[in-house]
Amino acid sequence: MKRLMKYLSDYKKESVLAPLFKLLEAFFELLVPLVMANIIDRGIAQKDMGYIGRMGLCLLTLAVVGLVSSITAQYFAAKAAVGFSTKLRQALFDHIQGLDFTNIDKAGTSTMITRMTSDINQVQSGVNMVLRLFLRSPIIVFGAMIMAFTIDVKSALIFVVAIPLLALVVFGIMMWTMPLYKKVQAGLDKVLGITRENLTGVRVIRAFHQEEVEEKRFQDSTRALADSQIFVGKISAVMNPVTYLVVNGAIIALIYTGAIQVNVGNLSQGEVVAIINYMSQILVELVKLANLIITITKALACADRVASVFAFENQTPEGIESGAAGNSTGDAAPFLQFDHVAFAYAGAGANTLHGIDFSVRKGETVGIIGGTGSGKSSLVNLIPGFYPVTEGAIRLEGRDISGMSQEELRQRVGVVPQKAVLFKGTIRSNLQWGKPDATEEEMWQAIDTAQAREVVEGKENGLDAEIAQNGKNLSGGQRQRLTIARALVRRPQILILDDSASALDYATDAKLRSALRNLEGGATTFIVSQRASSIRHADKIIVLDDGEMAGIGTHDELLENCEVYKEIYYSQYPEERLKAAKASGADRAAGTEKKGGVSNGGR
Repeated sequence: MKRLMKYLSDYKKESVLAPLFKLLEAFFELLVPLVMANIIDRGIAQKDMGYIGRMGLCLLTLAVVGLVSSITAQYFAAKAAVGFSTKLRQALFDHIQGLDFTNIDKAGTSTMITRMTSDINQVQSGVNMVLRLFLRSPIIVFGAMIMAFTIDVKSALIFVVAIPLLALVVFGIMMWTMPLYKKVQAGLDKVLGITRENLTGVRVIRAFHQEEVEEKRFQDSTRALADSQIFVGKISAVMNPVTYLVVNGAIIALIYTGAIQVNVGNLSQGEVVAIINYMSQILVELVKLANLIITITKALACADRVASVFAFENQTPEGIESGAAGNSTGDAAPFLQFDHVAFAYAGAGANTLHGIDFSVRKGETVGIIGGTGSGKSSLVNLIPGFYPVTEGAIRLEGRDISGMSQEELRQRVGVVPQKAVLFKGTIRSNLQWGKPDATEEEMWQAIDTAQAREVVEGKENGLDAEIAQNGKNLSGGQRQRLTIARALVRRPQILILDDSASALDYATDAKLRSALRNLEGGATTFIVSQRASSIRHADKIIVLDDGEMAGIGTHDELLENCEVYKEIYYSQYPEERLKAAKASGADRAAGTEKKGGVSNGGR
């Protein structure tokens, strides 16, 4: 919680004024029993209606001043709490935006959402309640005890016994419930994760008729969450009846003691009523304090969870340099080099990639192919620095990318991810993610290269056509073409297409590859694909098998010397296998015939 308090620094004035006005309200409230005692002892006992009227106006004044003080305090408390939560939420969002993929994978999307919404709301409530009640309640409790001592010491000794008992109950329950509230929030994370999975995968769930399975999974999680909440709620609920029991027992003792004191003439009736009123005030304030403690307990548990996200730090520090991109080392030298690179995901038992060693010249097209889970996406995700390498180094124009700033590196790289993601807005606003100041001419050039002109022109408002969240109002192929256009708008030096044409038909895919080869500026292009046709004309093809390079070369070279590539290619083009088999058979036959002819000639 201490780490988060810095976001309250801009609201120091409000944080001071809110408790001060609450203290002012408390002082006026402590005067009320004394005024009531005077009304009973002097006004009612002596039947002095004028005195009763004056004291009544005094009570009314105390009530009005207390109300104004209370409203003012609540205004400042609310302003400070809402401002604090706004700054905290923004800071948390900014921090998450700066995290690398390793930390985001470790935390999980549902956890991040819970931290930014539910947890921060709980912390906001905690700050608000602390500013309003944390000083007021103790002041009322101890102030009432002190005022009781000014009336009668013997009766006030009951307060000395009652208040520690109440404190023991309140703080004992607080220490018991704090870890339980953390468990409740963890259960909420799990429910949110299941909800998110079901909403994003609703089509798959219905396609495989898994509604009942998912309903049961959700029901089990919500039941476990409800059981946790009920259990901790039962413990918290014990607080009120126990405090009432202690306070009412103290009131009984006060009435008994007060009656004896009145009987012997040491106390007046009004003073006994005042002491009982002070005990009632303590009861009310301790009930408020009990609820405050519960709120604070929740807030502290949630604050720890929010602080745990701030504790995530990127493994690779930001590069110190952020200047020019560096000088090209010439067309003959490697533009991008993987130097014996190995990579493992956080928490994985083994490396996903190992022994990756190759270099690429500027302007080359590199195809990456391999079986499912061979590490194709993992490899290209290392180029823009989404994940840090475990061993080895990746060099761009001779510079290790780990020493480059994210801004510098990613300005030079355009990425089209495996899953096409568009944001709510317009086609124009989505393309401007690639280049905020892009002109319409630049946008249309990128659209034409990505074969998306028919998509844009088919919309009523063209570039200003509305895009739903995640591009739900577009087909899979349309989304993919627009995400390719978004990457092309910035004219990157390195273009990564991570299986981003899987939803395109073969004709459109061929047109796209042809347009990419004719791009101005000679972008170095990495094409990840399951289709051999998509990468067969690449300058260089990297074949991955279980995280290792099974081969590298051109299409023809790999057909000759890479068994993994031959298996992939011939599985997609079985007629080519037959042709190769016939050609191989003809060659063998020709060789045998030639050998036989020579032999016969010798005989």
